[in-house]
Amino acid sequence: MKRLVPLLAIALAGCGLHPLYEGGASGTVARGLADIDIAPIAGKSGYLMTNALRDRLPDRGGAAAKYRLEIKLDDSIVGLGITRDNTVTRERRSLRARYQLVDTVSGEAVLDATAGSDAGVDVVNSEYATIAAENTALENLTDIVADQIVTRIAVYTRRTAAK
Repeated sequence: MKRLVPLLAIALAGCGLHPLYEGGASGTVARGLADIDIAPIAGKSGYLMTNALRDRLPDRGGAAAKYRLEIKLDDSIVGLGITRDNTVTRERRSLRARYQLVDTVSGEAVLDATAGSDAGVDVVNSEYATIAAENTALENLTDIVADQIVTRIAVYTRRTAAK
């Protein structure tokens, strides 16, 4: 077993994999993520998305942003489970984001992508409980989509820095 560990280390070193956040807070990806300003996003889902992204992106410390992140959200709720008396018993909440990373100097979109996720919500007799479940689903979906966006931008930053 002790002989296997050095062989695995050599094999992994030769595979071309590198840590995404190599260098920590002073690394290429962290510095690239700190150069992003978030454009205003409309609505409740926009407010939640802005806060989720601010939690995930490093603080610029007052420096001018090199990029602006523009996001358009599509938040929808669709009834899935329907009984014989046309009562909805299950809903699917979907949150889709189309986002662009725009160079603030040239105005060119350097990254144009989408992210999204779905959540199921049980519709119960209590309207308050159903609304609370829908709101919780939106908060969770916002976190998931924000993670997808930041990860995609981090990969883009890493790839462009390697060129």
